Amino acid sequence: MLTPGEMTARTGRAVAAARAAGTALGVRVDEPRVLYDVFSVIVHLAPSPVVVRVPTVLPPSRIGDPEAQAAQQRRELAVTGWLADRGHPVVPPSALVPPEPVLREGFSMTFWQLVDVLDTPPDLETRVAQTTRLHAALRDYPTSSGELSFWAPYGTYIPEGLIALEDMPDVLDRADLQRAQREWSIIAPVLTSQSAFEAAFPGVPIQPIHGDAPYHNMITTPAGELWSDFELVTLGAVESDLAMVGRDALRAYDDAARNLGVRTLNPDVLRITDAAANLAVVSCLAMAPQLPMLVGGVAPALDAWRATPELTSL
Repeated sequence: MLTPGEMTARTGRAVAAARAAGTALGVRVDEPRVLYDVFSVIVHLAPSPVVVRVPTVLPPSRIGDPEAQAAQQRRELAVTGWLADRGHPVVPPSALVPPEPVLREGFSMTFWQLVDVLDTPPDLETRVAQTTRLHAALRDYPTSSGELSFWAPYGTYIPEGLIALEDMPDVLDRADLQRAQREWSIIAPVLTSQSAFEAAFPGVPIQPIHGDAPYHNMITTPAGELWSDFELVTLGAVESDLAMVGRDALRAYDDAARNLGVRTLNPDVLRITDAAANLAVVSCLAMAPQLPMLVGGVAPALDAWRATPELTSL
């Protein structure tokens, strides 16, 4: 486990890299300011209206592989830029630098437009209804280039996390790990193969989705709420973006879907994607050595998962 001093040093290196990268791109940087520091260090290159996201806590396969990380970041920049160009409420890539990830001092980082943030408590049902509109917009995103793969976060991060956790008995109890491995063996076939998913759930379309709880990854500004953090953008069923939101929020999504003339949620797919979300929580513990607070942070979600019946079939 990293010590507090080591994490502070890591943050310092990320800020220095962001400053150096921004300066090299012609951005004026007088005093970089850390806005957020958990999985990524978010740096405002003050006084310029530019924010840099520097991921510092990475899944096992991304450690030491900034090129693979940059490939996913290119997908994120492409999707968010496409949404912004069409007037959708999204935090856009910075217009002051090329829309490309930048590799600097071992970090792969992206540059975004600074927005004013309001400290307003979010309304879950409203945000879930906005997620319906996001999905409706993403239906038109061109996928013919093949840049988006099928359920990339699930197919990569869950199995590699579970493998890494085999060597971390102090982080996850062996019985929990074995249960997670059993559940993954049941759902993996339909979450790692588009043809298998389509055979199991005929009539449920695959489309671009946010990939990481878009209702949590929204920023409240004076101009309204903006979608953000498309780091895990992928192809999948829209149900994946709504894991474990609760009945009222699911009802809000379906009501908004009917108003927009798009499909409502499929309960069978929700059951599978809820299970996958639980396993994503388990597997994220593989990053605990980089971020020790994860152990306590996910404890309530793990307790909720343990309290549910084990998944034994699709």
